Amino acid sequence: MKELLGNRKAVMLFVLPALFIYLFSVFIPILWSAAYSLYRGMPGLSFEFNGLNNYVKMWSDTMFIGSFTVTLKYVLIVVAGQVGLGFLLSLMFVFGIKKYTTLVRTLVFFPVVLPVVAVGQLFSKIVEISPQYGLLNSLLATIGLDSLVQPWLGQSSTALGVLCTMDIWTAMGFYAVIFYAALVEIPQDIIEAARIDGASGIKLTSKIILPLLRPITMTCFIFSFTGTLKVFESALALTRGGPGVSTKTLSMYMYDASFLYSQYGYGSAIAVFVLLECFFVSVVLNRFFKSRMM
Repeated sequence: MKELLGNRKAVMLFVLPALFIYLFSVFIPILWSAAYSLYRGMPGLSFEFNGLNNYVKMWSDTMFIGSFTVTLKYVLIVVAGQVGLGFLLSLMFVFGIKKYTTLVRTLVFFPVVLPVVAVGQLFSKIVEISPQYGLLNSLLATIGLDSLVQPWLGQSSTALGVLCTMDIWTAMGFYAVIFYAALVEIPQDIIEAARIDGASGIKLTSKIILPLLRPITMTCFIFSFTGTLKVFESALALTRGGPGVSTKTLSMYMYDASFLYSQYGYGSAIAVFVLLECFFVSVVLNRFFKSRMM
């Protein structure tokens, strides 16, 4: 193995195919979008150079500002829910459940592999109010909380909350499995020594477990942040951006601008903005966790 890894020709033989695939499927489209963002109109018809005006236009566009605000709220709620609940579930797997832990992990992870459209339909049926009550409103009516029965997806004050709940439920199993894999690698000697010194519960978690899991925590936060900043499929499947524009995210507005309003240059500028957001968040999180680990 050492001889193989030390042979540069052999390494390049394995790396080059993946590198070419990455260049043609990811890097070149990014450069293409960046170039499109400097133009306005539709390619082949009225496509003319526009400079940085598309980027300037974004900050005076009320739809862009609204979509950016919705995305920001969504990201803050969903990232905290996905990573936080994933970590708590992993603690339950290791320290709470003694029997059937494999079955429980499988059930928790199961939503991760479900199609987004299926999950959207599931949650729309759970919270629906007509033609008959969904599961949630039926439970509220059964226990006498009729005042809380409401069209959860039909009003802007609750639609975003339902979307956040759905995406937290869908992905928390993924982060639970990642944290679980890291937890089982912690030497039991460290845990036992901490318990002998009197650490248990919250103190054991905050003083021993979390510091040891910082690299994994950083990875989970980066995965969750970059995934939620690009949210599109789940919002489209559950709410289609409604009611009104209360759940329209930046990715949805980018799609509308490009393919509904035929503003390919402006849509590309929004896409580049989302890309820069993901890059900026990744850099900030990397530096934050590295400073804590030093």
